Amino acid sequence: MTGEKTLVIIDAANVVGSVPDHWWRDRRGAAERLRDSLVPYAADGLPGHAGPVEIVLVVEGAAREVASVPGVRVEAAPGSGDDLIAELAGTAHGVRSCVVVTADRELRQRVEAYGARTTGPRTVRPLPPSRGA
Repeated sequence: MTGEKTLVIIDAANVVGSVPDHWWRDRRGAAERLRDSLVPYAADGLPGHAGPVEIVLVVEGAAREVASVPGVRVEAAPGSGDDLIAELAGTAHGVRSCVVVTADRELRQRVEAYGARTTGPRTVRPLPPSRGA
């Protein structure tokens, strides 16, 4: 593998849906908040993956209009977000390290077949503090 940055692909729908914070009321807004929270990871990296890293946030459905920001490239899936994530992981295969952030078991299997590593949503989106604690 070359000295290129590790490619970190984020399954936006899966990560957003991992925390029940009423994201379904504003899917685009939830994806934008996730995108903005990912910016520091571009420089700092993820646990076990030193920065800088290239972050790609894959969005679909109502979140397709979310724009890229410095540090986070947003890719709108024309169809299935999972298909685009697998395609991106496939293009990295043998060229550079790739990490996919998702809890989707089937998607994990698909991208691991390309040599990508996987990690869960809590890597980039910790659970909010419990209420009443």
